[in-house]
Amino acid sequence: MSSTILILEDENKFRGLLSRIIEVEGYNVVEAQSARVGLKLLEGDDIRVVISDVKLPDANGVELVKRIKEMHSYVEVINLTAFGSIKDSVKAIKNGAFDYIMKGDDNARIIPIVNSAVEKANLQYQVYQLANKINKQYNFDAILGKSKAITECVDLARKVAKTNTTVLLLGETGTGKEIFAEAIHKESDRRNKPFIAINCSSFSNELLKSELFGYVAGAFTGAQKDKKGLFEEADGGTLFLDEIGEMNLELQARLLRVLENGTFNRVGDSKISRVNARIIAATNKDLKHEAENGGFRLDLYYRLAVFTIYLPPLRDRKEDIEILARSFIREFSNKLNRKINKVDDFFLKVLNDSPWKGNVRELRNVIERVVIISNNDTLTTDLLQSDFYNDIAEDTTRTLDLADIESRYIRKALHQTNGNKTEAAKLLGIGLSTLYRKIEEYQI
Repeated sequence: MSSTILILEDENKFRGLLSRIIEVEGYNVVEAQSARVGLKLLEGDDIRVVISDVKLPDANGVELVKRIKEMHSYVEVINLTAFGSIKDSVKAIKNGAFDYIMKGDDNARIIPIVNSAVEKANLQYQVYQLANKINKQYNFDAILGKSKAITECVDLARKVAKTNTTVLLLGETGTGKEIFAEAIHKESDRRNKPFIAINCSSFSNELLKSELFGYVAGAFTGAQKDKKGLFEEADGGTLFLDEIGEMNLELQARLLRVLENGTFNRVGDSKISRVNARIIAATNKDLKHEAENGGFRLDLYYRLAVFTIYLPPLRDRKEDIEILARSFIREFSNKLNRKINKVDDFFLKVLNDSPWKGNVRELRNVIERVVIISNNDTLTTDLLQSDFYNDIAEDTTRTLDLADIESRYIRKALHQTNGNKTEAAKLLGIGLSTLYRKIEEYQI
């Protein structure tokens, strides 16, 4: 993936010449005549190296180094000057400049210096991304969106995070329940203790019991030595019980005891063990309904539902789809070493029209696939699988008027015919002139 170089230079001819020289080496180049414009361009995270004149109309290039490094520590800065001084060169390096070179005298050195600066900056950017991922992975910064539905959930989660209260997260599959659980733990006083997660639907009841509560040697065939359970592993921290609605009634009784007094027995052991672990539970079931109908212990439900947060499905937070999609595009472009920097407007419209039955997880998977199969820097609708349009047509969660239905079928036909309007008209059973009129009418 080609790196981007920013040239800050107010002399037009020299800036143009330097830009062409660097572009020949395969780099992307952006230009600015002033520090103000250059700093605006640097607000994104695509630029790796800045080549800055020392004398700019609105700033001193040597002093500017410090400001650039404060904005993005991974960016390398090369100072250029027509009137060099030892004092300036020392100060530039002290401020964090990669190098300080003279115009004209050091022209032959520019490309090797740029190559070295890019190599160092790219390495530093990878470290930056890793550190940023670690810092954000478990806190509320990992939860993207500006919709009222999701910001209200984040506000509730932030408030309960500071307590030791048991939390019940409700919502459809793929809405981000584990991310919320991790964020609550990370922003709690237990953040330096373990966060242990288990999906209760992934184990048989007997295996789940031994995983949660541990066992002593000889408790059952194969139990050759004592084993700690996840409650003990999470002591002082947080235990996240995902899909708790799948837990059987016997295990529910054991869990209730832990919630009531913090005690339990390992499997096969009469000795009482004590634990101090916060419980965060999650389910995609209507747990209250299950409890009222005997499928879940009502007393346990009320113990778990001290503080309930319902995570909205993606179809109820449409304004977040583009935000999430662009974030996933950046993630997979970096991960897969692809340069995706444009998204077709119609591609975004189709994403917004989808019912997203699998919610954020499904959106993430769709974006990963289209980034993998894309052949250029722009994501378009032809990268989407045909059954993606079937999901849109079958969406019964919305009231569709005739115009909406017509526009959806026209889009589907155009997708199936790779944009061939003549073939699309035949597929739809309408005249070509009618199709053109409908395309204009619905702004397809």
